[in-house]
Amino acid sequence: MAALQIRLLGDPALRRKAQPVTAVDDEIRRLMDDLLETMYAADGVGLAAPQVGVSGRVFVVDLRDPAVPPFGLVNPVVLEQSQETDRGEEGCLSIPGLREIVERPARVVVEGLDREGLPRRIEADGLLARVLQHEIDHLDGVLFIDRVSPLKRQMLLKRWRKLKVES
Repeated sequence: MAALQIRLLGDPALRRKAQPVTAVDDEIRRLMDDLLETMYAADGVGLAAPQVGVSGRVFVVDLRDPAVPPFGLVNPVVLEQSQETDRGEEGCLSIPGLREIVERPARVVVEGLDREGLPRRIEADGLLARVLQHEIDHLDGVLFIDRVSPLKRQMLLKRWRKLKVES
């Protein structure tokens, strides 16, 4: 396993739609392991392949909750989402230092393949639903700042530019 470099806002890799994975093989399992290590090193709860410059529909999640062991999904698809929404604070390892309230469906059903290539169906609400949607957005080139009002987004981008200058 190796910690990889996380791409930051402005990197074109974050805005490209990731390519479907054709087979869950040792290379994909190694990518999942590297994503987990990178995510832990950055103290995150989810990380998608495009965030490390890999165009593959793969992400990992670890909520640090004993009821939800760490896992990865390949080629995930949202099958269902509730009409009911939930507002919660989000941040992103690709936009460190920024957080904002984002409204998303409160419940989702997601299907994908696990690290062995077997189908996995996840019915989620709460934080898990939010993280699944956030990571699937990454696979589609969408960032959490795209899910807020234009005015909030403008303020976040201004704060981001200031943070980059200070670092």
